[in-house]
Amino acid sequence: MAHSSHAAGPKTGLYTPEERQRRDATVWTLIQGILAPLQFLAFAVSVVLVLRYMATGEGYAAATVSILVKTGFLYAIMVTGAIWEKVVFGQYLFAPAFFWEDVVSFVVIGLHTAYLYALFAGIAPWEQMLIALAAYVTYVVNAGQFLWKLRQARLQGEAEDAARTASEVPA
Repeated sequence: MAHSSHAAGPKTGLYTPEERQRRDATVWTLIQGILAPLQFLAFAVSVVLVLRYMATGEGYAAATVSILVKTGFLYAIMVTGAIWEKVVFGQYLFAPAFFWEDVVSFVVIGLHTAYLYALFAGIAPWEQMLIALAAYVTYVVNAGQFLWKLRQARLQGEAEDAARTASEVPA
């Protein structure tokens, strides 16, 4: 069932009332809420391992495994995020409310995929790690975008709740 934000209630923020209701009702919101911090944890561990390898030349296998784990989380969150967007906004990707986050997500995925290519093509380990670090810098930008949207959504929800409460108070 497609959901059109044009047919929904008035849009005063990220979500129409109907989109907010679908966001709050879908299991995909919970899944995103679980995967996002797990991906960040994998990222944090991986950054340390990659930088350790680059600084000492030791720990290539650990750094490689950590990048693969981080990449797995990225692919999982991208697929489940696309499903979430379909449920909430009626389209798999590039819903207007998250257009630029999706654009940057594709850059992040492209860089992680370039890392996988470098790994399996036998590109030198140092270059592999440089690609991974480029992917990680872009991931940090993308994570910041999503945290900003999360904050906007929270503020929008608080404002809507306050307006609803104020309209229920007798004069």
